[in-house]
Parts: sequence; structure tokens; C-alpha cells
Amino acid sequence: MAQIRVADSAGFCFGVDRAVKLCYKALEQNKAVATLGPIIHNQNVVDDLTRKGARIIQDVSELKPGECVVIRSHGVSADVYQKLECLGNPYVDATCPFVAKIHRIVEKHTQQGDFVLIAGDRTHPEVEAIVGHCKGNCFVFEDERALNLFFQKKLWRSYKKLAIVAQTTYNILVWDKCLGLLPKDDPNIMVYDTICHATQVRQSDADKLSRQSDLMVVVGGRHSSNTVKLFHVCNQNCTTYHIENSDELYTLDLRNAEKIGITAGASTPAHIIKEVQQTMTEIMENNNLEEDINFEEALDQSFKKIHTGERVKGTICSLNNTEAIVDIGTKHTGYVPLSELTDDPGKKPEDVVSIGDELDLIVTKINDQEGIVTLSKKKVDEIKGFEEIVKAYEEKTVLEGTVSAVVKGGVIIRYAGVRVFIPASQSGLPRGAEMDSLVKTTQRFIILEVNEHRRRAVGSIKAVIKAEKDAAREAFWETAEVGKTYKGEVKSLTSYGAFVDLGGIDGMVHISELSWKRIKHPSEVVNVGDYIEVYIKDLDRENNRISLGYKKAEDNPWEKFKATYHVGDVVTATIVSITPFGAFAQIMDGVDGLIHISQLADRRVENVKDVVSIGDKVDVKIIDIDIENKRISISMRALLDDQDDEFEGEDEE
Repeated sequence: MAQIRVADSAGFCFGVDRAVKLCYKALEQNKAVATLGPIIHNQNVVDDLTRKGARIIQDVSELKPGECVVIRSHGVSADVYQKLECLGNPYVDATCPFVAKIHRIVEKHTQQGDFVLIAGDRTHPEVEAIVGHCKGNCFVFEDERALNLFFQKKLWRSYKKLAIVAQTTYNILVWDKCLGLLPKDDPNIMVYDTICHATQVRQSDADKLSRQSDLMVVVGGRHSSNTVKLFHVCNQNCTTYHIENSDELYTLDLRNAEKIGITAGASTPAHIIKEVQQTMTEIMENNNLEEDINFEEALDQSFKKIHTGERVKGTICSLNNTEAIVDIGTKHTGYVPLSELTDDPGKKPEDVVSIGDELDLIVTKINDQEGIVTLSKKKVDEIKGFEEIVKAYEEKTVLEGTVSAVVKGGVIIRYAGVRVFIPASQSGLPRGAEMDSLVKTTQRFIILEVNEHRRRAVGSIKAVIKAEKDAAREAFWETAEVGKTYKGEVKSLTSYGAFVDLGGIDGMVHISELSWKRIKHPSEVVNVGDYIEVYIKDLDRENNRISLGYKKAEDNPWEKFKATYHVGDVVTATIVSITPFGAFAQIMDGVDGLIHISQLADRRVENVKDVVSIGDKVDVKIIDIDIENKRISISMRALLDDQDDEFEGEDEE
């Protein structure tokens, strides 16, 4: 009785799936779309895209005016981007993030004067693109023999260092052999593990399955590099067939195989794998190989077999305080512990999911003896979240998340299940500030670096703050003009004035502009955190300085004085300061008059303090007003003279 098993990792990988989705999206958003070469090495998908309006070109010179071009997951050389900028055509960059990472590595090393070795097929578009990001100084080798020859010639010794990368779909078995040829403990040789993790898993699964099978069927495009490598991996262990679609199954001899394995390349959609399943069942039935076994059900069951690390769908059946019970379509009972539902210990399962919800889950533990499988929702969220992180890294998108913890050297932001490390230098806080102040706050950040294997990322809050301030500053200078009013927050105080945030840019209110009264410190009028209305007095774009005013013309006490008092008026004033030449007395808030020493009494005064003290209230006569220079002369003596005149008049009578 034949057994049919399907490799756990068969089908679309992240990069290919992303490229295909971007192409379909481009067709929805643009009138004309072209792909730079086939979007993936799968004729069925390419034919469908062609039917929907996408045409295939081999060079950007073939583009029509305004036509949107999609760069496939294999990537392109640096000069292609330059040509696109010159042409002005819109483009969608669907380069696989893992391929783009190799571009950055080789570009950096060749710019530094290092030599780069590239493991791969020199005619493959991915390798051609990688070479196109090198600034010379590179060599492509196909296998361990070519690498050994390279080292024998010692071609790289004249360069600073040697960096080694591999095509993302390179054969992991050959890669291991190549690594064994490298000189040991040489600090000038740097090896980068750039084989896509999904490729490694797919090849490893295929190798394992083919060792346990009599026959393997590899499904995928004839020109798909990763599919061809799957064929070579499997063919070393058992009879292996490479097919593109289910029609080719009719040409195969499946009768003598008791154990059949199926795997598929990264460019093979799930529906084609399913078609292969259905067609294989029909062939088995027609050849009377059924033997009371429904091969379709057997194959379906092989798809349903669960393994640790596998992604499955489950429906919530019931909930309690510690876990969710899930039906995953097998004989197992699935459990999702609260810790695998959410990071928030204050929540219960019912706060996160509801009965009847269908979830994507990952298997973390299987107990076949008890029929129990433990599952995780968080791990799926993390995978989805990391895909968002990679996309945000590529597109420099600003993300938003909550700071969950302080760690050595910085803080952690949890975004969509992914731990994003924010170094202290990128936190936006001053050097030496307490990181605890950020915990539980919502922050906007960008991704500076990603680690695909550990699903970790490094981000920056500081970069967002700076970008927003720069944008606010530019916006401010575009519209700013003398006299314009703003409402701003007082950010800091100094002995000479107050600094006010006008929305990303600070201006200063000099102490003399805070009040019409004499004040010793800005804190007598405003405090940090106050929102005040200010107006622009002066602008210095070259030095990025903004002078602000706060006191209002209508509150000018000199205008009130001018309208109320005149020369000859008698008023009561308060002595506010004493000098060797006289005393200043406050007539009203913000307006002082000078009583010259000669106007203090009708006799000679040697010391002002012999006549008045600070705080004394005295009656004075206004004898002169100079509004322009804000000077008022007042006199106590004049009142005494007036009294003498009155007495003289009485004596004459």
C-alpha cells in the first residue's frame, strides 16, 4: 500500500508571495504595467498576470511613457535604478528583502576595497543583480571545485579583506562543502550566511523526505533555480521527477513506488500543488492502484499531519481563564495557553479571542499519546509582524508602538509581536536620562536594521523626532512673517528670557518683552509648560533665530498714563527705589517717575534716605512728561511751594 507524504515547507516563500501580490496590486492601480523579466519562474502565474494586462520586458529601454514597471524578487543591478530615475517611469520594487540585504553587503565591501566571492549561477538574474551592486572586485563561483581553484590562484591577496555571500537559493549541501575549503581562523575572511532561511528549510525537508521515499515529485518552474536545486537534492537519494504542473504526471511511472514524497519550489502556488494531488489520485485510481485506499484522502491527510513549527488554522471551541481550546481539523485537541495568546498578563483569553474565531496558529508541542497539541497565536503574529517590519525597513515607514521594558543599553518596543530594540542613543532622550520615563508610552519610530534569522529589529525614535522637527521647521519658515501670532508651549526659562515651542521650532521671548513692568526673572510672568500667545518681532533665517513678543500694545501702561495724567496733576506714588540722585516712585503699574534729590524738599538734601524710604507713599506733582523716552519728572517740593503760595495769599488779605 503506497504512502504519500508532502514536505512541510512546500510552496510559496515570503519573497515570492510578496512579489506576486505587489504585481497584482500594480495592475489594479496602473493603466499599463510591465515586469522586468518574468515576475517568478512559474509559467502558470506568469500567464495569469499576462492575461490581466502585464507585459514582460527584458530591458527598461522597452518601457512605454508612463508605464509602471515591477522589479521582480530577484532584484536588479544598481544601474537599472539609475536608468529608471532618468526615464521617470513609476516602478514597484518587489526585490526580496533577503536579496536586497546581499546587495547592501557587497556594495559596502567593494566600496571599502574588499574582494567579494559570490556562490551561485552567474547566469541567474539574482546573481547578475548582485554583481551589478559590486563596485568591481568580485568573482562568481558555482561549486567547491571553482572555489578551490580560486584559492589556489591567490587572486584576492592584494585586497584588504575577503567577503563571501551566496545566492539565496544556493544548494545548502554544496555550500557546506565550500565552507570546508576556507582557510581556518583567517580574520580577513568574512562569511555571510545569505541562503534564505525558507530555502534552507525547504531543501532540508526535501533531503529528509527523499531519504525516506522510493520516489519524489518536485513541482515548480523549469527555470526556477530553487526548484532545480530541490530536484538535485532529492535525486541524490531516490528517483526524482521535476514537473511544472499536474498534466506532466501522466508521463510518470508511479506503479512501483510504495513511498512517494512531494515537494514544491518557492515559486509554486498552493493551487498547483492541490491540482497535482487531485491528478495523482485520478491516475492511481485508473491504474487500479487504489487497493481500498482512497489516495486523495491519504494525500489530504498528509497535508493535515501536524509537526512542531507547522502553521495551522484552528477554530476556537471554548475558553477558560488560562487557555483557549481549539479545533485544528485533526484528531488532536489543541490548546493555546494565555501566554501564547497575548503579552498582557492582565487580560484573559476571552479578552483576546471569542468562540468561533478562526485563527492562524503555530504548533509548539505535540503529545500524540494523549492526543494534545500546544499552539501559539503570538508566534504567528510575530511572523506577520516581522513581515511588516521588513516592509517598513525597505520603505522607511514610520511605525507606532508601546515601550514595554527597559533593557541594557536602551528600551524595547513591541510591535505586532516583534521585539524592536531602541538603543539609548536613538531614544530621543538626552544623554544620561532615565529610560524608565519611556515605559508604557506610545512612540513613533523607524527601523534601522533587521535580523531575519532571529526576527529582531533595531529602531530609532530619535530619527522620527528629528524628521518631524525638520519638517515643522521648514513649514514654519515657509509661512513665518513679522507680526504673525502663535500659541506655543514654554519649554525652558533662563535669566534673560523664555523659550517657546512654536510647533517643532523654538523662539525666544526676551525678559524685556514679557511684561511692561520691570521684572527680575521670567518666572514672575510665565512657567515651563504654560501655553501662551506670542507674536514674531524679528526673524533671522540664516542663524535660525526667532525673536518673540508677549506683552500686548493694549496693555502698555504708558498709553494708559498718557490718556489719564497730565503735567500739573497731583498723584499719590509709592517709593520703589532710591539712588544717590533721587528716588523713583511708582505712579501706576509699569510707570515710575523720578523725584530728583532737588525736588524732595524745600531745603537742601544731602541724603535721599533722610527724606524717604522704599515703600513710602508720597503725594507728588507731575512737573514734566516725556512719553517718547518714557521719562516722568515728579516733585514733592512743588507741592510745598504751592502751599507757601497759598499762605502768602492769605497774609496779603
